[in-house]
Amino acid sequence: MYTTLIEPAELAASLTHAAAEWAIVDCRFDLARPEWGQAAYAAGHVPTALYAHLDHDLSGPISPGTGRHPLPSPDRLAETFGRWGIDASIQVVAYDQGNCAYASRLWWLLRWAGHQKVAVLNGGFAAWQQAGLPTETTVAKRRPRQFTFRSGDERVVSTAELERAVRGGTLESGAAVLVDARAADRFAGENETIDPVAGHIPGARNHPFARNVDSQGRFLPAAELRERWTATLGAAAARRGTVIAMCGSGVTACHNLLALEIAGLGGAQLYAGSWSEWIRSPERPVARSLSE
Repeated sequence: MYTTLIEPAELAASLTHAAAEWAIVDCRFDLARPEWGQAAYAAGHVPTALYAHLDHDLSGPISPGTGRHPLPSPDRLAETFGRWGIDASIQVVAYDQGNCAYASRLWWLLRWAGHQKVAVLNGGFAAWQQAGLPTETTVAKRRPRQFTFRSGDERVVSTAELERAVRGGTLESGAAVLVDARAADRFAGENETIDPVAGHIPGARNHPFARNVDSQGRFLPAAELRERWTATLGAAAARRGTVIAMCGSGVTACHNLLALEIAGLGGAQLYAGSWSEWIRSPERPVARSLSE
């Protein structure tokens, strides 16, 4: 059973020996070009892979009070997974174009639903191609199955809960640690090109998700990830359940959650609404200094 990462050669072997027991999901996506991923899938993908669209399949409807990528409801998610031929017996592998940012979202959603047999293709489709492995253009079809949503180890933190933590000094005291996966310039409010308000939540720490991978988009070794994350978290690294991950809309935060799992520091929570939901109300505090 694969629960964090899988290498291209390992996935290729599964296509030969256990294809019916595996579901491969292509999660390629581009925020600036929302339909690019599906076009890339049509041009060539890992054999038997299905396509998952971030906006349509891995997110719920946007409302005036949500962020850009709200979580799907459990019922809707269970229906999607069942339609993809996933049940408790199936090993799922998610991949995207390279750095695993979008594949990690599917990894976390399945974990949230109580499904442990899910891994991310290390290095994504780029690593698959670099290894010279086969691709196809056929649109895959799988026999539907019954997926049952069961609450997993991961837990979601709401905006109301986080707001109480911020105003009550929980982050300031270190009782909980909020970690933002956005790039350092966006975190500092210096280069916000996606959301209408720049800055970060007061008391948050910055750990850009790009720090989890090497120049090829492959996750760093577990020991190196643990060293980097221990530097970010400090004493909280030893306290399971005190870390909350966030980003712009709850997507790349899942990359940090996967990195923490690989590093042996699992048990963190997800602020699913993230920055784009936090700023829906002008009454919520915003910090723009790195010291806040």
